[in-house]
Amino acid sequence: MANLYITEQGAVLRKTGDRLLVEKDEEILLDVPCDKIDAVLIFGNVQVTTQSIREILEHGVELAILTRTGSRIVGQITSPATKNIELRVEQFRKYWDDSFRTTLARIIVRGKILNGLSLLRTFSYNHPEINLAPEMGGIQSALSTIDGAANINTLMGIEGSAARVYFSGFGKMILGEFTFEGRKKRPAPDPVNALLSFGYTLFFNEILSLLDGLGFDPYLGYFHNVEYGRASLASDIVEEFRASVDRFTLYLINNRIFKQADFFTNPKGEGIYLTREAQKIYFVQYEKYLNREFVHPDTNEKTSLRKCFRLQAERLAAFIRGGSEYKTFNLEV
Repeated sequence: MANLYITEQGAVLRKTGDRLLVEKDEEILLDVPCDKIDAVLIFGNVQVTTQSIREILEHGVELAILTRTGSRIVGQITSPATKNIELRVEQFRKYWDDSFRTTLARIIVRGKILNGLSLLRTFSYNHPEINLAPEMGGIQSALSTIDGAANINTLMGIEGSAARVYFSGFGKMILGEFTFEGRKKRPAPDPVNALLSFGYTLFFNEILSLLDGLGFDPYLGYFHNVEYGRASLASDIVEEFRASVDRFTLYLINNRIFKQADFFTNPKGEGIYLTREAQKIYFVQYEKYLNREFVHPDTNEKTSLRKCFRLQAERLAAFIRGGSEYKTFNLEV
């Protein structure tokens, strides 16, 4: 199944029977069975009828509302049918276990850094003319310090230092008309950062919805500290998938799927964003990327990146309950 993205400003989401309709000016723009959808993402000024909300909730479909540009999640509506209070009790109990938190934080940081290193290595192999050795060496040095980190603050410092080195290499991997002078956000000052932020937001939303549906409290994380309004557990899991967003962004840029004309500057302030028509192209590519099948090295079964979101959430649930050690997603799959 896939997500439904509604970007047409002034559109209305309705239902008829067990189908969802997207209409504007009495014209039906889309007609889709509700049971074919995992989530509905609404961007900007789109109306939603109470009947369609009820249909969505009865099918266990997540509804997320984002800003028109997709830069921020405004809120979510989720069905209460899959809440798992036992998991939440154990999740909260483990939060007060400093040893558990530090152990999991080490695993998350190592997984994130290894995935970034994997992306650099693959690109270096395919483009030997581009020297990424300094960045790969710097990341290797960061990896060697993880086991000796005594607490989460130290791990945060290691992760931050590795990220700066990594994004220096990421800039070298961009081919064509775009330039990249480092990771910058809130708001993104250039097209590359805009694509990165957009991808991170979509991954974050999918993982947040999944964690909520499985019964976690998405706002209680282990690596990321508790902070009012932040879904810290979703932030934890997103870390190991960030290099997947980066790889997707490189694909979009280096294959000339987007050009400068596909971005606009916010007329009411700072920031660069995809145009509405470019967003539609992005979503098509995004769905292909997340649903591309491959054989998972751990299960030897066909899977997809979207299915891996759920696998990682299930692995985390097992680890919290006292199961085997948590294993992060491997970008090389």
